This record gives sequence, structure tokens and C-alpha cells, in this order.
Amino acid sequence: MKTWPIVWSNLRRRKLRTGFTVASILVAFLLFGYLAAIRLAFSGGVELAGVDRLVTTHKTSIIMLLPVSYRDRIARVPGVKLVTHSTWFGGIYQNPNRNFQNLFQSPVEPEAYFALYPEYKLPPEQMKAWLADREGAVVGRATAERFGWKIGDRIPIQATIWKKRGGDSTWEFNLVGIYDGAEKGTDTTQFLFRYDYFDEARWFGAGQVGWFTLKIAEPDKSAAVAAAIDKEFANSPFETKTTTEKALAQGFAQQVGDIGSILTAILVAVFFTMLLVAGNTMAQAVRERTSELAVLKTLGFSDGRVLRLVLTESCLLALVGGLAGLALAWLLASRGDPTGGFLPIFFLPGRDLVLGVVLVVALGVATGLLPALAAMRLRIVDALRRA
Repeated sequence: MKTWPIVWSNLRRRKLRTGFTVASILVAFLLFGYLAAIRLAFSGGVELAGVDRLVTTHKTSIIMLLPVSYRDRIARVPGVKLVTHSTWFGGIYQNPNRNFQNLFQSPVEPEAYFALYPEYKLPPEQMKAWLADREGAVVGRATAERFGWKIGDRIPIQATIWKKRGGDSTWEFNLVGIYDGAEKGTDTTQFLFRYDYFDEARWFGAGQVGWFTLKIAEPDKSAAVAAAIDKEFANSPFETKTTTEKALAQGFAQQVGDIGSILTAILVAVFFTMLLVAGNTMAQAVRERTSELAVLKTLGFSDGRVLRLVLTESCLLALVGGLAGLALAWLLASRGDPTGGFLPIFFLPGRDLVLGVVLVVALGVATGLLPALAAMRLRIVDALRRA
């Protein structure tokens, strides 16, 4: 007598109970997968931050500006290879409900910026077009697809901070390039335009920038380079604070809270409940089949085969529900950021997908082990008497 027909017959015996158990496992692993994508969205910037990049901000706050002349002085600090700057723009496209203002928008030095961030891939001909157009802008692939933009479009942005000379708050840009990411998870939501055009046209703040980003020659000397930069501007009207890009990104993530611990606590609660639900289902199923198990043993089924029979049943339940839940989570996460720009890095990582499969198997074994051991130790005489 083959194992699979018996397992299949047992699962179909109580179709409603089997269906609810599979559905509950599906929901548990759907939560697991989707929360893994959320956790990555909050920590992705930290994981992807360059180990050889430092960020220099105003000592008091990143929202306070620094003189653009600091760029040349930073470049002269020993150990610094490249330096450029960015400034938060925070404009609105069409209306605030489109959440464009949540994306990173900044005036930059085109060539220096893309040299510092080699993970952003802009075709050379589009870079050339950008350098030839003072009102040109480039955007990441994700944002271009989200707003249906194509090269050649004229894009009006409503400023919330940086009005133009004369008080006009509308900035218009020519879309001249769309950049892609070198790897999955690279932020392709940014909107970048030329600093020289921005600096000449803005109403106030000329000659100032938000922060400097620099690449260093030897990452293990980042502390020494950061100290040298801050010493350069100590006791000046614009003192600086230099830190690694990774530490800065981690600081922003921690302002939201310890997302990783919160999500882990939720998942532990969900899986503990799942363990009780599925375990109870298997225990009840074995109790209902006490006499049948006795008959199988009478027919020659060994204790080990009975053990495998029950474990196969529990693992099959977990696999059907768990893999369906992971697949659904992957499909939902592959649709991208559900917040409209607040979480630009949003996908289900491969390592969490593999971990999910391992947990599916572990759940199947854990929920079926005790009922399987009980079935294995069942004595034929006792089982028939109980029936």
C-alpha cells in the first residue's frame, strides 16, 4: 500500500478543517514575506550605503546649509578622492497627493554626482545631453515609470522651499535622462537637476548647499579623514560634522524606530499561534484515526512508516499553505513601493525567501512530530480497545 494515496485520503477526510488550516498557514507566510520587504525598505539604505563614502553636514543639523566653497577645502584633505554636494529640494509635482515630495530631489553636479555613485547607471549620451541643457533633469527608472515620464517631457515642479527670483515658485525642467540601478535594490526614484541652474535662479541661499558627500581612498581610515575634515572647519561660522554614509542612513532609520525588532516580535507571535493551530489540527486528526492506525499496523506497517505517514501529512499541509503564502507575498512585493515614494527600496529579498522555505519545512515537522510519535508508539491492542 503506497503512502501518498493514504496521505491524500486523510487530508480530504475533513476538507473544511484542512482548508482552514492551509489558509491560516498561507496568511502567516504572506505576513512573513511582506514584513520582510517592509524591513528591507527601512534598512535597505543602510545595507546599500557605500563603505567608502562619508557625508559632511552642518554640525547643528542637516537642514542647515554650508558654503559651497567648502567643497574645494574638503577635496584637499588627505585621503579624499572625490567630493560633491546635494541640497534637499522637496518640490511638489501636480498635487501633494501624488507624493512626489517624498522622493529625493536635489540639484547636483552631474558628472561628479554620478562618479560618486557608480551604482546609478546613466547612458553617456544622456549625460552629454544633460551637460548641454541647463534646465535638464534626470530621473530614476522607477519614478519615470510611476509618473509616465519619457525623455523630452517638460516637467513643472512646485517649490515648497526654494522659490525663484521674483517669487515664482514653479520650476520647469526638461527630462533628458533616465538612470537605472546596477543591482536590485538600488534607489531608482531620485529626481536630479543641475546645481548651476538652481543656484543662479533661486531667490535666496546662493552659494550654499545642504551637505557634502565624499569618497575616500581607504575605508578603514574613515574616522581619521572625518576628524580631519571637521578640524578644518572648527571654530568657523559653519562648523561641520562628518560621518560615514552608513551611519547617517542608520541614524535616519532609527528615528522611525527599531523596525527590525518590531517586525520580529510580530512574526514570533504569528508563528507561535500558527504552531498551536496546525499542531492541534494534526493531533486531532491522529486521534480520530486511532483504529485505522491500528489496522495499518496489523497489516504490516512498521512504527517508522506510521511516523513518516503522519509527518508527511503535516509537512504537506505546511508546504501547500506556506509556499502559496510566500508566492503571494513575492507577487505583492514585486509591485513595488505601496506608499507612493516613502519606501523606494521595496522587494522581497532572496535570503528571506529561502528562510521562509526553511520555516515552512520546520513548521511542518514541528506540528507533526508529537502526533507522529504518539501514532508510532500506539499499541495495536490498546488502539482497538479504545475504538
